[in-house]
Amino acid sequence: MLDVPHASSTDSSETAFDLRKEAETAGITETLQQLEQELIGLKPVKSRVRQIASLLLIERIRQRAGLVSAPPTLHMSFTGNPGTGKTTVALRMAKILHGLGFVRRGQVISVTRDDLVGQYIGHTAPKTKEILKKAMGGVLFIDEAYYLHRPDNERDYGQEAIEILLQVMENQREDLVVILAGYGERMTSFFASNPGFRSRIAHHIEFPDYSEAELLFISELMLRERGYRFSSQAREAFEKYIAMRRTQPFFSNARSIRNAVDRIRLRQADRLVSDLDRMLGIADLETIESADVLASRVFTGGADAVRSTKP
Repeated sequence: MLDVPHASSTDSSETAFDLRKEAETAGITETLQQLEQELIGLKPVKSRVRQIASLLLIERIRQRAGLVSAPPTLHMSFTGNPGTGKTTVALRMAKILHGLGFVRRGQVISVTRDDLVGQYIGHTAPKTKEILKKAMGGVLFIDEAYYLHRPDNERDYGQEAIEILLQVMENQREDLVVILAGYGERMTSFFASNPGFRSRIAHHIEFPDYSEAELLFISELMLRERGYRFSSQAREAFEKYIAMRRTQPFFSNARSIRNAVDRIRLRQADRLVSDLDRMLGIADLETIESADVLASRVFTGGADAVRSTKP
């Protein structure tokens, strides 16, 4: 929750605002608590979201107090590897913006290049405008935004979509917030080749990779939510799994951990059903054993495990 004191006034003629009440009424306190519960770690991201929420709260109070106020630029850039919580933060950011009245609707429309760019002349503008119409009043989240720009293809129509987006981001910025997301290095190159975007982005938020300890905690949380738990040996095995999997291609942080947990449950079920004559107790049903983890291709597949996108 926002750590703000109760406002007080030494001048009876001065309008006073109870900041805690204002934050709770706008739903900011609840939304930040949800974000804290939903995402492990990511302290720099949570801190930046809190700062933006605080800025917007104060801006709204200034408007109500009749002070000079300029509408803040709210377009954002989220950079980081897959599975680091960018979509989740976008959803919570939309809720904050809506609660404070900076967007009419708390919706997030999530799109990629294919939703915006057409395949022939005259196809891109209608597609882009339709998406913008759908997103208006809320947040438009463009994942892997750098794919909009393909300078190596002379017949690419991405530039048309970019020009339409830039125009709307400038002229209708009070009714639409655009969040561009993608890998850090690629987004840097994208902004360098499209300075119009960078000049319209007010908030750049970097999403760090999870540490091995955080990924282990996430896995245990996922299992607990599904009614499972690691045995002590399985926990040690999964620690090794994380260390090995992080070094392989196509690793997507929490997303890869979720996939790994799902496959571990499959292997546990297969192990249990392999002996139809045994009696199963609660401990059998809820416990993940080391064999369920060590059967992963990460341990058994050798070079094939590196090439595979599966955990």
